[in-house]
Amino acid sequence: MATTSQECSMDAAQAELLAKVQPAELHEQPLVTNDRDFNWVTDKICRIVETKTPLWWWVCMAVALITASFTGIGLVWLVSSGVGVWGLANPINWGWAIVNFVFWIGIGHAGTLISAVLCLLKQGWRTSINRAAEAMTIFAVVCAGIFPLFHVGRVWFGWWLFPIPNSNGIWPQFRSPLEWDVFAVSTYGTVSVLFWYMGMIPDLGVLRDRAVQRLKANAYDGAGALAKGMDVFRKNLYAIFAMGWRNAGNHWRNYEMAYLILAGISTPLVLSVHTIVSFDFALAVLPGWHTTIFPPYFVAGAIFSGFGMVLTLMLPLRALYGLHDLITQRHIDNMCKICLGTGSIVGYAYIMEFFIAWYGANPYESYAFINRAFGQYWWAYLMMFSCNVFTPQLFWFSAVRKNAALVWIMSIFINVGMWFERFVITVTSLANDFLPSSWGYYSPTMVDILTFFGTFGLFSVLFLLFLRFLPLMPIAEVKFVMPAADPHGHHGDEKGDHH
Repeated sequence: MATTSQECSMDAAQAELLAKVQPAELHEQPLVTNDRDFNWVTDKICRIVETKTPLWWWVCMAVALITASFTGIGLVWLVSSGVGVWGLANPINWGWAIVNFVFWIGIGHAGTLISAVLCLLKQGWRTSINRAAEAMTIFAVVCAGIFPLFHVGRVWFGWWLFPIPNSNGIWPQFRSPLEWDVFAVSTYGTVSVLFWYMGMIPDLGVLRDRAVQRLKANAYDGAGALAKGMDVFRKNLYAIFAMGWRNAGNHWRNYEMAYLILAGISTPLVLSVHTIVSFDFALAVLPGWHTTIFPPYFVAGAIFSGFGMVLTLMLPLRALYGLHDLITQRHIDNMCKICLGTGSIVGYAYIMEFFIAWYGANPYESYAFINRAFGQYWWAYLMMFSCNVFTPQLFWFSAVRKNAALVWIMSIFINVGMWFERFVITVTSLANDFLPSSWGYYSPTMVDILTFFGTFGLFSVLFLLFLRFLPLMPIAEVKFVMPAADPHGHHGDEKGDHH
């Protein structure tokens, strides 16, 4: 009894103290706003695929196809004439091709990070953006793979890069960092495709079932035969790729197990792929490349540019499809904060490069970085430093993060800055090497320019097709983070809580 009385007195004292202090209750913004129910989420996401193709989609697709043709023209020109049509010359034997390769591989890192790492860390805010980020990863890897394949010359012998038994007895040089790229990037692309497809299986089942229901109801009054034909197409196509999904308990159990296994496999790839890409430079003895800071520096830069591209893609889609309740200010805040953190790491790496060069007391190394900042390519270094270090610092201010248009513009600056970073690393170190007699200045040719800008068109074509035929967001995962899905919450009276 004495213990009970002591506990009561302590509770009374705590209550009195709390009454005096009056602590403020911190309410976390929900990840789906405006008290939407489950039916609304399903209908909103599915109708992006099921409704008539909007006019802006056709306009963007036409522009993207025209732009993608530039890459085709550039590659045909290259194969028919030789690698000499690029602006490569001694000593600058790596130009825009390698710059673009590293840039696109970096773009693809945010998808795996959002999907795998944040999934393992149980970050619920990833759910509205992970599907589009995963698609972005795959399409960026496709764009990246073009450049080293054509850069090595004799693209018709590209299969020699793979350890395929052949009668010629030709095997890859496994000690070459370029060979490590082949295995790292191909593994990364394969796992990313599997991860992306695995996450879509339940949603493909939903789209199949909705098409079947409309066909059974024969709800096509005034819609014409085209709408019915599209539903027949959806029913058959999604039935194939849904792999017999029926929402059964064992299906969900196997799905979650497979998803976690793929997330665990994908997580090391986030660090390993761009680390191996950085080895292409770090294992050389060239001043400006031969440094141990490259692996973490490249990984941070890749995550930085990847999240910049996610913001560039998702903010217009948020406005065009009216997804403000699904992609909330909380999502934008979190992505801006990650850009701020990784941008600060990248800025720290820029400064540390100068410190390492000074502390190492190597005159060649010191000259390489001084020339990088103040030499003939000073304009590229200024663009890189401004976009990657100064621009993200604006994300400290909540007023900036709440302005979607400003965030979108800044995300474009981030991607521009990361391309210039790859350019500065690749070109400036080669342009001024050990022998002043062989110094040169790199200028891209029209073939370089066409091939690079055409890859943005290729990326856009693939992304627009993804928007048109596949669900933009994981329906079940979005529902899981809704307030109505919380069994301990007070949402019993909310519309749609019983679904």
